[in-house]
Amino acid sequence: MKALLWIVVIAGVIWLVRRSFMAKPAMTADEAARLLDVSAQASAEDIQAAHRRLIARVHPDAGGSAELAARVNRARDILLARNRVA
Repeated sequence: MKALLWIVVIAGVIWLVRRSFMAKPAMTADEAARLLDVSAQASAEDIQAAHRRLIARVHPDAGGSAELAARVNRARDILLARNRVA
């Protein structure tokens, strides 16, 4: 019975580790714009300003989540990269 319990525990740990390392779907420019609450054609200055306002609220040092702060940073990077290309 103990062996079965250990197998279940180990399988659960393996599942959690694999789930945490699975690739997350890429964020689209539209999703990034919605997250930062800017238009799809926002200027680099508007994107930076929106990023600063939002990151001040969601940063882990301000009581926010590290995952959400990372998503906000990724959204900024996506929109700024799109502006450089356009």
